Amino acid sequence: MKKLTFILIILISSITFAQFKGEENKPLNIKNSILSDNPSSSLFSFINPENFSMSQSVGLSYSSFGNNGVALGVYTNHMAYKFNDKLNVQLDASLVNSPYNTLGDSFKKSINGIYLDRAQINYHPSKDFNISLMYSNTPLNYYNNFGYGFGRYSNFSNNGSE
Repeated sequence: MKKLTFILIILISSITFAQFKGEENKPLNIKNSILSDNPSSSLFSFINPENFSMSQSVGLSYSSFGNNGVALGVYTNHMAYKFNDKLNVQLDASLVNSPYNTLGDSFKKSINGIYLDRAQINYHPSKDFNISLMYSNTPLNYYNNFGYGFGRYSNFSNNGSE
């Protein structure tokens, strides 16, 4: 049986042929693979990168009040796109984390996460006319635009219960 298997393997390998590609010395160009010569084939071809701007900010703070303390870290990404001179959109998204607090796990779970702070559409059709539609959201007003501070809704006691 071993002899028959060996002969079968030799016979099959001698009659099979490998695929030959004639361009084995062609240099690889990674940039051309990512960026197509035909921009209309891209999924986001309608977006002009020169009209897009993005900036980030990081805020770290510690607040203490009474027998309580809260450390807060906020990373915010601001993105804006200008469609033309009359229309633009803006978006602020934040990642909020409280690595240390004396208010308990319920506070930590309620504030940690990703938030859409602001989404705004600005339309300026003429010199004296402007329309802005804005959505704004912060986690129960626990932090303000500077990444720290507490709002009027903070109602946590010393033992961490709400």
